[in-house]
Amino acid sequence: MFETLLATVNGFVWGPVMLVLILGTGIYLMLGLRFMPLSKLGFGFRAMFAGVKGRGEGDITPFAAQMTALSATIGTGNIVGVATAVGVGGPGALFWMWCTALVGMATKYAECMLAVHFRETDELGQKVGGPMYYIRAGLGKRWAWLAFLFALFGTLAGFGIGSSVQSNSVASAIETAFAVPPWVSGLVMAVMVGLVLLGGIKRIGAVSETLVPLMVIIYLSSSLIVLAVHIADIPAAFLLVVKSAFTPVSAAGGFAGATIMLAIEKGVARGIFSNEAGLGSAPIAHAAAETNSPVDQGAIAMTGTFIDTIIVCTLTGLMLVVTGVWNGTEAGVDLTSAAMSQVIPHGDKIVAVCLSLFAFTTMLGWSYYGERCAEYLMGVRVIVPFRILWVAAVFTGAVLHLDLVWMLADTLNGLMAMPNLVALLLLGPLVFRLTRKYFDPDPGPSGT
Repeated sequence: MFETLLATVNGFVWGPVMLVLILGTGIYLMLGLRFMPLSKLGFGFRAMFAGVKGRGEGDITPFAAQMTALSATIGTGNIVGVATAVGVGGPGALFWMWCTALVGMATKYAECMLAVHFRETDELGQKVGGPMYYIRAGLGKRWAWLAFLFALFGTLAGFGIGSSVQSNSVASAIETAFAVPPWVSGLVMAVMVGLVLLGGIKRIGAVSETLVPLMVIIYLSSSLIVLAVHIADIPAAFLLVVKSAFTPVSAAGGFAGATIMLAIEKGVARGIFSNEAGLGSAPIAHAAAETNSPVDQGAIAMTGTFIDTIIVCTLTGLMLVVTGVWNGTEAGVDLTSAAMSQVIPHGDKIVAVCLSLFAFTTMLGWSYYGERCAEYLMGVRVIVPFRILWVAAVFTGAVLHLDLVWMLADTLNGLMAMPNLVALLLLGPLVFRLTRKYFDPDPGPSGT
């Protein structure tokens, strides 16, 4: 009964209304920003690499904040999510993931800029921010209920998508590739996560600065080897992706066929699941950055969406298409493993290692998101109990079957997005004004 009800709610949360709201918000912000996220993408990357050192108040460097946000976004969505989208919606789903990412850059910029602009200092002297803070401060007390809902959904969603389902994915992949029992993987992950969480955001940022670039390099290198072997097939693959985005894909091999709407739905939903633009999670990490410029940090943040989807997800999607496994019988992570194993010996083991690194860093990033949401609801006294529960969820997730938890986590992610998207639409004019003031500071002869 509960599973049926949850499936119905999930269908609505990630149905046409939500997809239109996500894309519509991104388009509105992109137009209001006069396509700044596209024209200033180079500026964002320069600001990110220049942000290795702090430039103002905060707890971690701007670069570490970006790596912390990427640690949460570059995860199972890049391997499992893309494979699921293409395996169900066809190659055209990748095209709609691109569209979601391009407008999502404007969304990510706006939400992270607002997070720094409205951030506060908690009782422990740490900088805290995110949708709950810019909803309350930017929209006023009458909108406090919306901030409460975001924090509640964020706290609960973290234990699903950020903890238990991540450890479950790792334990499953490691068991398949290396025959390691799930309880062993769960215990190792729980200990490692616990040791990092003891150091708070500073240690999470330090670990993310090291692991995120490393895991991206490993995965990108492996993916590029596969694409290099199939380099002659890449133009046809791009053509198939674009054609499939606007044409129903007939059943072939193990592929059941897909309508245009299914390609759009899977592409947008999995794209958001991967890059998290609009969910409101990344702003929580960026609010801790050592910076005095909300615009600078917002520009850094928008590069994360580009890296996650336009680069990492694209490589995964193209691997599936050029190797032809997308219309096979495999699903999820097995689809990506099959593509890599065609070219690289023990490719399944490389995918398992990459998935483990991706999921481990996601557990770290989301622990911080959930902790800050819980702190907003209950104060700093909740931090230690929250971390204990988080570590317990990591172990529990590794040894249990979590089909229902996956669906619940997906639903809570969507519920997180709703308050955030409403706030972004209402605070859009402020985002536009602050951005134009930064990039075009000349007040004119009137001084206004």
